[in-house]
Amino acid sequence: MRVAGESENHGVEQEHLNAVFGARLRITALRAGKGPGIELLEYLAPRDGRPRPPDLKSNDIAAWQTRLQTGDLEGAWSALRDAHAAFLSPGPVTLPPAERKAGFGSGLLAADPDGHEVAFVH
Repeated sequence: MRVAGESENHGVEQEHLNAVFGARLRITALRAGKGPGIELLEYLAPRDGRPRPPDLKSNDIAAWQTRLQTGDLEGAWSALRDAHAAFLSPGPVTLPPAERKAGFGSGLLAADPDGHEVAFVH
């Protein structure tokens, strides 16, 4: 993915949109070669958000993940490994045919630098 845009937003509209008084955000837009883009929000203020609980599991009600589809799961695995990413799965995992109802047959889980779960699927 490439950075397609960056901005810093604040003001009454942003506070109402995020339901956070005093919200000031850095927004980074990412785009791939095709498909929808992703906006990443970094709260510059307020900075009092709670960190991800270290014992949060994927099946906890508070858990969420970003799922990215790739045509080259092994390439994604290699690039993430070279970047010293934190992995939540032992590597690419192939699902049995009966479990492929989600539209993909293999995937891997990693954590972004803030600990958010990211699923790469193929």
